Amino acid sequence: MKTEFTLAQLADPKFAASNDILRNCVHCGFCTATCPTYTELGDERDSPRGRIYMIQQMLQSGEAAPKETVTHIDRCLSCFSCMTTCPSGVDYMHLVDHARSYIEETYERPVFDRILRRILSVILARPNLFRLSLLGASIARPLKSLFRGRIRAMLEMAPSQIPQRSIMDEQPLHKSRQGSDKRVILMTGCAQKVLSPDINDATIRLLNRHDVDVVIPPEAGCCGALPLHMGQEEPALASARRNINAWFAEIEAGSLEAIIINTSGCGTTVKDYGHMFASEPEMAEKAAAVASIAKDITEYLSDLELKLDNFNPDLVVAYHSACSLQHGQKVVEPPKALLAAAGFDVKTLPEAHICCGSAGTYNLLQPDLSARLRDRKVRNIKTVKPDLVAAGNIGCIAQIASGLNIPVVHTVQLLDWATGGPKPEMLSETIQH
Repeated sequence: MKTEFTLAQLADPKFAASNDILRNCVHCGFCTATCPTYTELGDERDSPRGRIYMIQQMLQSGEAAPKETVTHIDRCLSCFSCMTTCPSGVDYMHLVDHARSYIEETYERPVFDRILRRILSVILARPNLFRLSLLGASIARPLKSLFRGRIRAMLEMAPSQIPQRSIMDEQPLHKSRQGSDKRVILMTGCAQKVLSPDINDATIRLLNRHDVDVVIPPEAGCCGALPLHMGQEEPALASARRNINAWFAEIEAGSLEAIIINTSGCGTTVKDYGHMFASEPEMAEKAAAVASIAKDITEYLSDLELKLDNFNPDLVVAYHSACSLQHGQKVVEPPKALLAAAGFDVKTLPEAHICCGSAGTYNLLQPDLSARLRDRKVRNIKTVKPDLVAAGNIGCIAQIASGLNIPVVHTVQLLDWATGGPKPEMLSETIQH
C-alpha cells in the first residue's frame, strides 16, 4: 500500500511504525471474511481493509479525525481475527491503537460520550469503585425499561447479585504445602475480582495443589488494556508501569517461573509491554523481561502434570475461544486439551473465530452491535447441545451468560474441580454430577 507521510511525520516513531504497517497491506480482502463487524453489517468501512484505508487518510492528513472515521474505528472490536487471517502479516493491532490515540488527541466527542468513556476507564480499573457502581446499577436495574441505548445496556449487564468479596487474591503469598521451588506471580485483574472472584480463588487452589507458590504483589493493578483500547494512552502506560515495576522486583528476587494471567484480554496487553515501552530506555528492559514470562494460565498448566485421578464428569462442554486468546496470543489448543484430559467432552463451536461482542467496554459503548454478535455466538453454542460453556476471559463469560440459560464458567474453575477442588457454584445449582 502506497503511503505519503511527510518527513516531519515520519520523525515521530508512532507514525514511522504505522507507515511500515500500512505499507504491508496489499488490500487483498481476506480479512473481510473473518471480520465480525463486516460479517454483520456488510459495510466496507466496517472491515479491516476499509478501516486501514481510513486510518491512512486520517494520519496522513495531520488534521482532526473526521467523524465518519471515528464512527467506524469505534465499531472495531479489536478482536484481531483479521491478523490471524492476513497473509501479509499486517500488524493491525498496533495500527488501530495508534488510530485510537490519534482520535483521542484530535477529535472532540460529544459531551456524554466523553464523560462515559472517562467514567468507564476510571471505574472498571478500580475494583472497589466497580463494586460500588454495580451495587448502584443493581438497585436501578428494575427501572431499565425507562432507559435506552448505553445506559440501558449497562443496567442489563449489571448482575442481579454481586458475589461476596474474596480475600484469597488480596493475600501477597500463597505457599504450597510441599515447600515448592516453583514460584509464579498471579495477575488478579480488575473487573474479574468483582464479577467472579472464584476464578482467582480456583487458580490459586489449583496451582498450590500442584506445588506452585503464588505471589500477588499488592502494588500491581490494572493492566492498562481498558484505557488503551479507548485511546487513552497515558493512563494505560501509567498502569502498565506500575505492574512492570512491581513484577520486575519479583523477577530480580529470583526463581520466578511465570506471570500467570487468567483474563485473556489482560494477557494480550501484558505480553505487549515490551512493544509499548520499546522507545523508553529506562523501562524497555524491564518491560521486555515481564512480557517474556507472561503466560495464560492454560499455557502454564500445559507444562504441569495435573492430578486427575477418578474424575469422570460426563459433561459436554462448549469451549468458547476468546479472541484475545486465540487471535491476540495464538493460544488455541491448550485449553481444549486440558479440558479433554480432565474427562470433559469438549466441543469446538461453529464460527469459533467470530467475537462474542464483549471486547472490553464494547458491549457498553456499542450495545446494539454487541448484542447481535452475542446472539450469533449463542446460536452457534446451542448447535453443539452442551451442558455448559467454558471460556478464558471474564468479559466473554459475562457476555455469553447474558444470552444463555446454561452455566458459563472459566476453564480454570473446571480444572480446579477436576483436580480435587470444589464444584463451581453455578454448576452445583444446575448440574447434578
